[in-house]
Amino acid sequence: MTAARTWLRCPRPLRWPALRLVCFPHAGGNAAFYRPWAAHLPDDVELHAVQYPGRMDRTGEPFAADLPSLAAGVASALRALPGDVPVVLFGHSLGASVAYETARRLDGPGGGLRALVVSGRPAPDRLRDTRVHLADDDTLWAETGRLGGTGRETLEHDGVKAVALPVLRADYRIAETWRPEPPVPLRAPVLACIGADDPEVTVDEANAWAARTRGRFTLHTFGGGHFYLLAHRHRLVETILRATHRSPVPTWSAAGP
Repeated sequence: MTAARTWLRCPRPLRWPALRLVCFPHAGGNAAFYRPWAAHLPDDVELHAVQYPGRMDRTGEPFAADLPSLAAGVASALRALPGDVPVVLFGHSLGASVAYETARRLDGPGGGLRALVVSGRPAPDRLRDTRVHLADDDTLWAETGRLGGTGRETLEHDGVKAVALPVLRADYRIAETWRPEPPVPLRAPVLACIGADDPEVTVDEANAWAARTRGRFTLHTFGGGHFYLLAHRHRLVETILRATHRSPVPTWSAAGP
């Protein structure tokens, strides 16, 4: 259980969960971002939020070297959880890329992957070529304000900025230097969710996730920008559960995927 306790935060552990919803934070984010989601889940769904190294209670640990190693750590932690419980992976922005890499590691016999849900992120082959992680501190911090999700009072607090900037730069670095492997479509279905006014992803870029699954693909659009999920938390959780909770876990032939 050591790996699970290192990587996962579970605000409401269940004795016999029917499903585990595993959530991956955006750049600069942490596991606490998803704690309010527990109030929107039915009694048989267990919430796990991923805590990346180098922040909150993992301050002092080195940041992830790259995105695949980050996903490998999470996949190992999920395999260490007790019981044969199906999992749905949800990731927003950077978290969508980490969730996808994690899904690739669980999408096989015994992995228990029921579905992948990606939010606010173009498909891997449609990612934009940006170098924000190489920018000066003021430019990097302005990026946080541009995308919303952070209050003005927080943005103007020098102490918060000093603590948050190294985390933000490290997260942008692994996101912008990630070079995805050639696509091997998942057997699990994929649900993509975006804000209608999100400058970070277009409908066309989100629809390109369809090529990453041999299963069902669905795109759902909400009102709002990049952080649409703050205003639509309840509807988003409902959409995820409606699309994935009672879906059967994919089965595999003896030869595997």
